[in-house]
Amino acid sequence: MEFFGARNSSLGRQVLSGTKIWRPGVGAVLGVAVIVLGGLAAARAAESYHLLKKYSIGQAEGSTREYFDYITVDSAARRVYLSHGTEIKVISADDGSVVGTIGGLKQTHGVAVASEFGRGFITDGAQGKVIIFDLKTLKVTGEAKADKDADSVAYDPASKRIFVMNGDPHSSTVIDAKSGDVVGTIELGGGPEFAVADGKGTVFVNMEDKNEVVAIDSSTLKIKSRWPLAPAGTPTALAMDTAHRRLFSAGRNPQNLVVLDADSGKVIQSFPISVGVDAAVFEPETGMLYVSTREGFVHIFHQDTLDKYSEVEKVKTEFGAKTMGLDTKTHTIFVDTADFGPAPAPTAERPHPQPAPVLGTLHVLVYGK
Repeated sequence: MEFFGARNSSLGRQVLSGTKIWRPGVGAVLGVAVIVLGGLAAARAAESYHLLKKYSIGQAEGSTREYFDYITVDSAARRVYLSHGTEIKVISADDGSVVGTIGGLKQTHGVAVASEFGRGFITDGAQGKVIIFDLKTLKVTGEAKADKDADSVAYDPASKRIFVMNGDPHSSTVIDAKSGDVVGTIELGGGPEFAVADGKGTVFVNMEDKNEVVAIDSSTLKIKSRWPLAPAGTPTALAMDTAHRRLFSAGRNPQNLVVLDADSGKVIQSFPISVGVDAAVFEPETGMLYVSTREGFVHIFHQDTLDKYSEVEKVKTEFGAKTMGLDTKTHTIFVDTADFGPAPAPTAERPHPQPAPVLGTLHVLVYGK
């Protein structure tokens, strides 16, 4: 709207320049029409993201506390995978109806989809393993041993491998997506968080306790590079523009988003963000970048050029809605959270305790224009 207003102001100065009244010809009228239509397009592009739908999920079978983690959206299959404690709840990306449940687990974290093999992979941190399931039937077909605190997981289409990030052991378990066999373990030298694959043979991982991102050769399983992430610290969320070789890493302390060159590791730009970041997604079609935080915000940025990004808006969601998924078909984003009780009293061990989510209150919020 500001851009549109600036164009109108400029046009007004041209029409009323000096003491003469300007009389436009046909070309000028067409120019004015282009300006007006361009302004309207800009206004529509600047429309705020707002809540479109809310889906209640309910209590996970066998759970004694409310726990939720990563969201994975399979836009082509119109499915959304929700990590929900003892289960993976699968809902329709279109109407939120429950498609199925993969249960009997202990503490689920992430889901990776390898569509070419018809398989999905679930990390179970409490069991230290990966559950393999059929994408069509959602039936469990096998498992692979990982390590304790198996957390985020990413599929690398170049090597046809699944990369599992084991937080506490500071390692990555690598699984052949076709056979389901473990093919190696990578010692990372720090606590891994999010991982993304560039599709050309490199997997990038945020190292939470080292304030850096590492680049792994997905064929040799060797670490190629380590790059510092200042001014961000304690990095968690990681996304990538694979076509243009840009990484987007967001940290919790200091609370910043940084844009990096994926080939040199150079920090190109940074932005302050709100508290408790835990997810970031990039949409190639629109050049939009979304970053969600526990404080209850989604920061939305736009890729103006490869080396210049601007913050479009800061969308208010709900407290705890820190994980997120993107539907590239509808350009909507999914976050999930729960109702929260009062924060417990501070103690010497926990001077700033967080409120606990209420069991059975998980719900999904869908935002769009």
